[in-house]
Amino acid sequence: MRASGGRRGEDREDEHVSGDERNSSRPVRPPTRARSHLFGPVPDAGSPFPPSARRVGTVTTAPQLTLAEVEAIAREAHANQTDKAGRPYAEHLAAVADGVRKRGGSDEQIAAAWLHDAVEDDALTRQWLDGAALPQSVKDMVLAVTKRDGESLPSYTARILATPGALLVKESDLAHNADPARLAVLEPATRTRLTAKYAQVRGLLGLTDGS
Repeated sequence: MRASGGRRGEDREDEHVSGDERNSSRPVRPPTRARSHLFGPVPDAGSPFPPSARRVGTVTTAPQLTLAEVEAIAREAHANQTDKAGRPYAEHLAAVADGVRKRGGSDEQIAAAWLHDAVEDDALTRQWLDGAALPQSVKDMVLAVTKRDGESLPSYTARILATPGALLVKESDLAHNADPARLAVLEPATRTRLTAKYAQVRGLLGLTDGS
């Protein structure tokens, strides 16, 4: 499903979510919490660097975001977006992330699942993503599943297939978008159109009916 306020065209792959506000102009800050360093090493206990930084060679860098922080950022960024049933859009993000987890996905893939609609829906900017303290693999997956204006489905799905880890994220996204309970709230014509489109995308991605 598509989130509110940010879609720029009618050719998006998943487009049955509506809402009323765009959030890209609102700064999103990660919450203050203990870091578990899911994406990077924990600094040595005796390190002269503060907890907010770690050393890579001779360069001091900020630690990467934890999975809990990524979730919090995604929830805040999409806070004012709802689906057409009036449900908070974060419920879709949580379902996709949970689907990735249940399918054996890595922490990086789960992080990408939380952020999979952020750029496409203008909830977060591409500039934010480029500068975020995230593994490059997470950024690559998010961009792979971000459908571009005017992009054909074959081009879109080819990019997903060419990006390590992205297929599982999209598989989980499609599974939740095609959930009969979500589709049931749509007008019959819209439901029929989207069901056919999801099936087409699955076919282009080589996903079986049981995926």
